[in-house]
This record gives sequence, structure tokens and C-alpha cells, in this order.
Amino acid sequence: MPSVTHDDAPLLADLMPWSVAPPRLGRRWPAAPDAASLKARWDAFVKADGPDREALFEPTRSRTLHSAIGQLPGQSSGTEKLARASGPCPEPVRALVAPFDEQWLIPDHRLIDSARPELWRVADEHQVFAVETATDAGGPRLLATSLLPLLRPGRVRPLYRRPGGTEPNLAPGLLDHLGTRLGLSPTPLDVLAWTVSALRTDLTVPLTEDPGLWARGVESGRRTLWLLRRDGERPKLPGGRRPYVRAPLPSRPLALHYDRDEETLRLDEGRISPVPQEAWDFEVAGGRVLEQWFAARTQDPEPGTLAAIRPPTWPQAWTSELLELITVLALLTEVRPQQTEPTVTSPITATELRKAGVLPVPDTARRPASVLDHHEEGPEGQFALL
Repeated sequence: MPSVTHDDAPLLADLMPWSVAPPRLGRRWPAAPDAASLKARWDAFVKADGPDREALFEPTRSRTLHSAIGQLPGQSSGTEKLARASGPCPEPVRALVAPFDEQWLIPDHRLIDSARPELWRVADEHQVFAVETATDAGGPRLLATSLLPLLRPGRVRPLYRRPGGTEPNLAPGLLDHLGTRLGLSPTPLDVLAWTVSALRTDLTVPLTEDPGLWARGVESGRRTLWLLRRDGERPKLPGGRRPYVRAPLPSRPLALHYDRDEETLRLDEGRISPVPQEAWDFEVAGGRVLEQWFAARTQDPEPGTLAAIRPPTWPQAWTSELLELITVLALLTEVRPQQTEPTVTSPITATELRKAGVLPVPDTARRPASVLDHHEEGPEGQFALL
């Protein structure tokens, strides 16, 4: 939403002080657009022996078949070394693998080079992860998801420091200060909604004490958060603008093309329309979202790798996901103008927050909270209380 001409807006890094680097898989095959492929990949992996299993695993300095690794928080994968692993695949979970691309992930710590367990400990139905995107590369600078985010390279800022939506990841005293100045009682989600609406490309967040402007920014931001998270009721465009499959998609589409004159998305001979130009042109970090989404499902992986195990034909579920993605991108382009026109009036500056004792934040606010009151299984079935 608002822009501001002065340079004393607080930094996002100060308003949401605890951040975590995004997880790093280290190998492609533990993530896929469909869960069935992951289970088939795991089966192929555990059926292989010796050098064949090692080659399929794709070892790195962080993970080999002989690494001793504990479970991810909240997950129930095995903890024996992968050289001896057997049995069924751990149940895949949804994850945000790329901007607007919700895929599936095998939640096994042994398969992931850097899983960031501190994120898994606070991931639940109350959590919202704010994810920074690449600097000055076009598109929104902040995404939000209810799923574990695997996007790189930006920092991940959870809205809550503990499970159950408790202890907001906000500068201590910020909510009280905003409430006093606005004459309202803002919630942590209100602050995130305003941030999504107001965040500037330099990752500063202009704040205001104008309750009317604040209310408009929060309303716009909450709409954006709802579209980004896509949980609960599914977003829809009005009937005349709703995208439909006009010609059946082929069993294995190979090329994606957009016809601007007809507002039609072509997947080989398959056709989807109407697809607004704004949805086709929607970019994050310098790349078209729809093109990247399609490429993730059609690019040929290296033969003989586990990543090469994938659906033999285009699943109907992918068509449904594509139609919803087009809808989300179209609706987001309608929210964007509301987030660029007004200028912040009656600003709450970083200087004011320092005078009020809100800034600088204590070092403890930048570190994860101690959230464990139970055991987590460590390597080879050992238990540790953290």
C-alpha cells in the first residue's frame, strides 16, 4: 500500500526480528508436484542396494547414506541410517517449493541437507510464514504461506514464535505502542497484513497513526494474505471471467504459450481461457509464475535419477491447481493498485519507536524460543529433550 518520502521507516527485520534461512533440500527428488511419485521414488530407493542406493540418493557433504540424523519435529520418519532404511515412505506433506507452487515433500530429516528444525517446531494451523523474495527482481517482496516454505534465497519470518499462535514474532512492545497511537487493539495478523500491504522494496515498513489509513491497509493486506495462503474457502472470479478448459489438455503437454489477443493459455493443443494478461504477466523474483509452475511439471529430469519417477500422464489434479493459480494471480493484480496509491500520513517512525523503547529489540527476540516440552527422536532411535 502506502509509499513514503522520508527514510525513517522501521526495517522489517526490526519489526519481525526472528528470521530463519530457508530450508535447503540438497537434492531434487524428495519434493514433487504429486505425492504418489514421492512414494514411488522412496520405494525405488529402499529397493536398491550398495552403490546403486548411494547413486540414487545423491550424497552431499551434509548428507550421505551413513549420516546420523534425528527426526524432524512433529514427523515420524525413521532414524536409522539410510544405508539400512526400509519400510514405507514417510507420509508426504505439503510445502511451498516455489512462489505460488504448492508441492509435496517427504518430511525425512535424513533426505534434507538443511531442514531448519526450528521452523518445523512452530509449523501448525495457526502459523503464517512471511517469506522474503529476491531483492529488486520484480514482483512482491514478501510472500506468505501456511505451509513450510522452501523458497530461496530470502529469509523466512514466522508470525509466531511458539506453536498454537502464541508469542508473536514482533518487536516487544510494538502492539501496545500501535494500539495507543491508533486507538485500536491491533492483532499480530493485522500487523502482518499491514506489512504485506505497505512493505517497500528496501524492506522498510512505513507505519501510521492514522486509524482510517491503517484500517484500509489492513483490509487490503488481509485480502492479499488470504490469496497467498489459499486455505479455507477457495478464491473465485466472477462467472464471466472464470477460467475454464476450452479444449482438453493432452496427456503430456510439452509447450506453454499465451495468446494475448484471445486471453488464452495454450498447453500444446489444450486451451484454457479466459486468462487475464495480468495473470500471465505476474512475476516473482524476475520470473513469470505460470511459466515456472508449468516447467516444474514438464521439464525432463536426468534419466536414471529418482526425480525421473513422475506421473506418466498429466493428472487432472494439476489442471484444477492451474485453474486456481490463474484465479489467484488475477485477483492479486486487482489488490495491487490499492497498495501503491496512498501515501502514509502521520507516520510512526523508527526514531519514535526507539524513544518509546520498542527499538532496538533485545537479542533474545532474534533467536528462536524454547518450544519443546516433549522428546524428539534422535539418530538411531535415541531420544533428546531440547
